[in-house]
Amino acid sequence: MDSWQDLTPTPSAYGWITLFGLLVGGWFWSRRWKSDEGSFAVFVGAVCGAFLGAKLMFLIAEGWMVIGQEKWLLQWLVGKSIVGALPGGYAGVEITKRLIGLRKATGDWFAVGVPLSIAVGRVGCLLYGCCPGKICEPSRLSLTDAHGVERWPAVPLELGFNALFVLAILPIAIRKGGRGQLFHLYLICYGVFRFWHEFHRDTPKWFGEFSGYQAGALALIILGTARGIARSRENLHSSENHPPTEGAGSAEEN
Repeated sequence: MDSWQDLTPTPSAYGWITLFGLLVGGWFWSRRWKSDEGSFAVFVGAVCGAFLGAKLMFLIAEGWMVIGQEKWLLQWLVGKSIVGALPGGYAGVEITKRLIGLRKATGDWFAVGVPLSIAVGRVGCLLYGCCPGKICEPSRLSLTDAHGVERWPAVPLELGFNALFVLAILPIAIRKGGRGQLFHLYLICYGVFRFWHEFHRDTPKWFGEFSGYQAGALALIILGTARGIARSRENLHSSENHPPTEGAGSAEEN
């Protein structure tokens, strides 16, 4: 496995693109909820929770393995994972909403903004050379790393997955469909994708071919499923208590 310090990256470009990804998410969120009180607080809660979750997932999945290695402390400082950022951001949003008393469902547009930001961030991974796939036979799809070794195209595939999810889910979000379930759907879909994809990524394994990030991916599937079921029950309860009047459309805002 090529560690990040073995490559010849452009860290400044990576940092700027990561920042750009955050700005894209912030712009998207502010445009959607610019008239809603507390929307900025929710976005800040999501970002803070995501950064904390991303760091914790890295430390759990592989951070403990690098202790004692050269520059291990620096790896601790820069290491992070999307698998941890998603549940961390989810928790950050829910905690912030409770603190400010916001009851409106906000996840449907996060289902667009989050994968969009991740796709932009993965462009930085391409330039930086991080998050490589396993060594493989040369093919049309394989990527050549900084040492001339052919690898599974891990970053382009994840970028493509997130871009396709945005294209598929955006029309539903625009029509205000989903009833608060779109981000739960994203958690499940990304969890399934990432669990499979880990078999092809060059990440440290806990045992056999199973990595800590696959444990995190399973947690995403469980979280998305559990919260999706809970939201379905909430929607059903709300419909029973507040049936729509004849000729009126749904008043629920997702």
